[in-house]
Amino acid sequence: MLIAVTDHAVERYRQRVRGTLDARAEIIARVGEAYAAGRASPGPRRGTVDVRDGSLVFVCIEDKPRGELVVVTLWEEGEDPAVPRRFTDALERRG
Repeated sequence: MLIAVTDHAVERYRQRVRGTLDARAEIIARVGEAYAAGRASPGPRRGTVDVRDGSLVFVCIEDKPRGELVVVTLWEEGEDPAVPRRFTDALERRG
């Protein structure tokens, strides 16, 4: 499966994972491994897929006919997340 990552998702990842050299490549690797391991589930919106890797939840749009997965944003689950879901929810309210 081909995996693409939006600039927004890269920025959110950098907020969460400090010191990364190539955030886009790291996201692609993490999402690819998690997806292949079956840690993906339908998201709350039609056409979205939530891919979980540890405490991170990558929100993706899946294009099955083309075999593409586009990572659009992410958030972190847990007690004290660096990138909590409220940031993703705020983006949806603006749109």
